[in-house]
Amino acid sequence: MRSTMLLVEPMRGSFGMGERVTRPQKSRELARAKVLRKALQHGAPPAFVPPEAPNPLAQPSPLEWRCPEPGSQTHEQNLDTRRRYLEQIFQNSPDPIIVVDTSFRGQCVNPEFERFFGFTVADTLNKSIDDLLFPSGRTAEAQWIAQCLERGEKLTLETQRRRKDGSLIDVSVSSAPLIIDGRPAAFYAVYRDISERKRAEALSSALYRIAEKASATQDLQQFFAAVHGIVDHLSFARNFSIAIHDTESDLLTFPYFVDEQASAPAAQKLGRGLIEYVLRTGEPLLCTPQLEQQLQRRGEVESNGSTPLQWLGIPLKVNQHIFGALVLKNYSPNRRFGERDKDVLTLVAQQLAAVINRKRNEQALRRSEVSYRSLIQTAVYGIYRSSLDGRFLDVNPALIGMLGYSSALEVLSLDPQREVFADPAEYARLIDEFRRTGRMDGVEVRWKRKDGGLITARISGRAVAAGDEPANVIEAIAEDITERRVLEDQFRQAQKMEAVGRLAGGIAHDFNNLLMVIGGYTEVLLNELAPDHLQAKAEAIQQAADRATTLTRQLLAFSRRQLLELKVIDVNAIVTDMERLLRPLIGEDIELSTQLAPAIGCTRADAGQLEQVIMNLVVNSKDALPKGGRICIRTAAVTHDGSDRHEHSFIKSGPYVMISVGDNGQGMDRETQAHIFEPFFTTKEKGKGTGLGLSTVYGIIKQIGGYIFVQSEPGHGTVFTIYLPRVDEPCDALGSTSVSATTAGGSETILLVEDEESVRQLVRETLVARGYRVLEAANGQAALAVANNHDDNLHLVITDVVMPGLSGHELAQQLLSARPEMKVLYLSGYAQDAFAASEAHKAFLQKPFTLQSLARKVREVLGPAASKASAQSC
Repeated sequence: MRSTMLLVEPMRGSFGMGERVTRPQKSRELARAKVLRKALQHGAPPAFVPPEAPNPLAQPSPLEWRCPEPGSQTHEQNLDTRRRYLEQIFQNSPDPIIVVDTSFRGQCVNPEFERFFGFTVADTLNKSIDDLLFPSGRTAEAQWIAQCLERGEKLTLETQRRRKDGSLIDVSVSSAPLIIDGRPAAFYAVYRDISERKRAEALSSALYRIAEKASATQDLQQFFAAVHGIVDHLSFARNFSIAIHDTESDLLTFPYFVDEQASAPAAQKLGRGLIEYVLRTGEPLLCTPQLEQQLQRRGEVESNGSTPLQWLGIPLKVNQHIFGALVLKNYSPNRRFGERDKDVLTLVAQQLAAVINRKRNEQALRRSEVSYRSLIQTAVYGIYRSSLDGRFLDVNPALIGMLGYSSALEVLSLDPQREVFADPAEYARLIDEFRRTGRMDGVEVRWKRKDGGLITARISGRAVAAGDEPANVIEAIAEDITERRVLEDQFRQAQKMEAVGRLAGGIAHDFNNLLMVIGGYTEVLLNELAPDHLQAKAEAIQQAADRATTLTRQLLAFSRRQLLELKVIDVNAIVTDMERLLRPLIGEDIELSTQLAPAIGCTRADAGQLEQVIMNLVVNSKDALPKGGRICIRTAAVTHDGSDRHEHSFIKSGPYVMISVGDNGQGMDRETQAHIFEPFFTTKEKGKGTGLGLSTVYGIIKQIGGYIFVQSEPGHGTVFTIYLPRVDEPCDALGSTSVSATTAGGSETILLVEDEESVRQLVRETLVARGYRVLEAANGQAALAVANNHDDNLHLVITDVVMPGLSGHELAQQLLSARPEMKVLYLSGYAQDAFAASEAHKAFLQKPFTLQSLARKVREVLGPAASKASAQSC
């Protein structure tokens, strides 16, 4: 009964080598023993349910033998069936199994044991298992296992066993005694191959040790020697070397080389050896003399002397960049590299490559530190390091000179917020932005020099976290761009004006033709209407046409940088005159107010252009008030002494006339403010604006020597402020539009060439009414045909400059070649300087023009009017 308990009641214990051992457990109660005896008599294994508490729902154990039904099978037949089951389990087990007697001599093995260890049944029968499987030097282990089994204990341990070919393999051994009649009659052992797991553990340990050595060792040679030792534990690495390819010198060097039969080669150019083959392909290579011969026949490599029995090369690469190779050589026939060695060393090479790359970078960094200080000291840009609380930690000579000091100690003692930044609030804003983003990219600030002068500096920097530095240290480069910014502003202004000019030139021709017709026929109406209410309305049309004409000409003059019609004007008078025109423009839901300071003085400007500036700013404010609001125009006399600072530019010292246009509308963010003066920039949706208004405003103000600034925040409205230089001169009187007296005509023959029919009709009627004989054509080709068919004299040709097909210049040249005495008068909506220098002497009348101007110009070109008789004889 006790032996039965030993078999079925396992108790686990632990011993010094990690093995697990089974121990017997004493009987708990007599009733349980009786149940067990009864079960054995029926050929069934013992049950573990106490008889006094049966469980009707319990299912039989999967390992429990079913007792034969009465009369179905004899007890002997049942035992024979179970024996056959066990034999098949033994034979088909996927794990090697051996059974030995109490003297530890082999009795039987399963087929997997023969395959795994290489021993046949004859090799193991009655042979000591110690002599077969145990490696040399394992006597103590064999004795300990025998003692445990003889005591009836089960055990499991991980160890090594020897195969028939002498190789060692890592296995997990589970062993236990076979108990008969209460005593061990034999022992069995089950083996499991754990070599792959052991190899993975060894590799993991090796990689960890490499990383540990990389952190603890600064010198590369010491690190390479440590890696050699680690690799030697993983594989047969008696001959170990590292080759590095230097891309700058294109040399192959060997910083570490251990070889039984060769010495370290000198640095050499890349050739066609095995190392170069690995560098080219980027793949591991396990090469034998036979494989090398094949590579030589294919031209892949060239022979370089003796070849070891095995040559194993693994590429060293980081981010697909191959910079070297790890090489192992084997000269011994008793040891062989295999594919597993190649795989293991590939993993080692990956980590080794990363460490080598980092170590090389660290060494290069240490070498560069020597020249770094010299580079900083000789840099032409200011370089500094500072803390976020505003103190300089280090400065270079360029920064010292930029601020106008003579030593680093002076600069290091400064408080940048108060003594360097021209505006302390800007410093706070800069630091807040830096705390939020952790960087500065081309931030422009205003700095104060020691002598009180102001400079514009562009700063770029990053936060630095160094081990020997306090937290949040800033390293920055400061560039003095004061002069550059002035040049850039001038260049930017030229670009804006050119862009506007291109647009103006495109529309001026057609737009001036329309104004020509409107103004011309209005002039005719004014001459024919009696002084009544209709004449007043015609005069209003004339005034509107004149204003549109003025704006168009100003836009052209602005785009071409022509001399403007500058006069000394009263700004208050301009604003007062504009107010009555602006009120119907902005609508009834917007309140317009003016606050004009008395006696603000005069400025020199073009009145029409200044009106355009005010108009554009008011319209801009109107667009920012879609639901209504307030617009206020203010004027004042101010004087700047050079200490005031503004966002985009800086005002020269002196007296100014100030004009401001403010609203309580939507406002603008910083990004929008940075672009509002750029040509064609608009926040309106497509088709709702051209984006030329503020660009034109900026150009006009700059052209007359003024300044314009904007202050705005989203939801808090916008204020545009203009500063115009004040002059101590009396203001000029602004003339009003008047209708000139009729100009005398003539009887000459004139060829009129104009592609716009309405303009051509207006000019023809005007000239015919003054006695001229007019021939007309819609384009250059038609004009040539008319001239060829006209046999009499042509005294004058009046032609538009820009026409489809033949231009006015080309037409005039062809007509003058046949009629050199003929006069030419050009008409165009473009400015006069658009003509070539060779044509500068030609007569020109810019559209839109009045009919009186046309009559005067025609008479001026033709000369004094001849008598009627002489004219008819021509």
